[in-house]
Amino acid sequence: MDFSFSQLSLPLQRALRDMGFEKPTPIQKEAIPLALKGYDLLGQAATGTGKTAAFGIPIVEGSDKGEGTTALIMTPTRELALQVKEQLYLLSKYKGLKVYSFYGGTSVQRDLELLWKTTPNVVVGTPGRMKDLMMRGLFNFDNLRYFVLDEADRMLDMGFIEDIEWIISQLPKNRQNLFFSATIDEKVEELAKRHLRKDYKFVKVITEELKPKIEERLIRLSSSGQKLSELEKILKDHLLEKVIVFVKTKKDAKDIAEELKRRGFNVVSLHGDMTQRQRENSLRLFREGKVRIVVATDVASRGLDIKGVSLVVNYHIPEDPEVYIHRIGRTGRIGNYGKAYSLVSPEDTKALWRIKKLKEQNAKA
Repeated sequence: MDFSFSQLSLPLQRALRDMGFEKPTPIQKEAIPLALKGYDLLGQAATGTGKTAAFGIPIVEGSDKGEGTTALIMTPTRELALQVKEQLYLLSKYKGLKVYSFYGGTSVQRDLELLWKTTPNVVVGTPGRMKDLMMRGLFNFDNLRYFVLDEADRMLDMGFIEDIEWIISQLPKNRQNLFFSATIDEKVEELAKRHLRKDYKFVKVITEELKPKIEERLIRLSSSGQKLSELEKILKDHLLEKVIVFVKTKKDAKDIAEELKRRGFNVVSLHGDMTQRQRENSLRLFREGKVRIVVATDVASRGLDIKGVSLVVNYHIPEDPEVYIHRIGRTGRIGNYGKAYSLVSPEDTKALWRIKKLKEQNAKA
């Protein structure tokens, strides 16, 4: 489609320039004109291809701050909710829209106090917390025009279908639905058929220039006891790069991060035992480049779009091959080059076999 950012309103163009947007990515070029015309969309695009702006730009273009709550965006995780909120906030900077996020792991009282005092224009939330707040009668969706499901496949995989169905049942029927998913399986198709209007448009963008360019390397070790010293060597070879080290358990994340600190590395951890404030702080330091190494459990393996990650290290090989794909997808974003190293000890043989089989299936698809 013949679409450029120059077709948008001046406040939005100004915000896009501030954010460094020069031209639309393929998913933005396909989805934004259709969304601006009012069509429901089912979009297939991987994280890192610009899909947040693909739904965020039409929402900001079509919303004004005096209209109450015009958009509800659902995400599967609190990390993604924060990320989406931040981008919508920046996109709407010159329109003055109020953008707020609501997710589990934080004080419900804080959310209550905020919603008693203000009416958000754009609401970003996770299913459990949003259902809780909606059941308390804290949102007025009479003027809602946009409903977004981001990472629909992940939502369904995580068992949120009942909460999502309940939330949708509470929304005005006359709304525009924008569903985005990295994969489109039967469950996602059924959800789309139930809730998208019959004339909805399907947008799929998988282009060569946006495919990740990732160098995958297996580092074979004779025992798992060699992994820490091998990791130290790798990190010393990549001192100026952003690195995510993936580990199996919360204890591993804490212990390995502490050991790396003792060895002189500037590192943070990211795992489920941390408070939301601690997790947000770790991510902020990593995003801003103040810390270049994060040791993470799979809480960080999907949905996080952290720019400039040039190396992923699989300290532990995941049992689920899909998790491996999601992990290495944290590098090589939007066609950039990245590296993924896996530390392989003898007990990892079965996990490696499963990964190989999945990649063979994907190559045939």
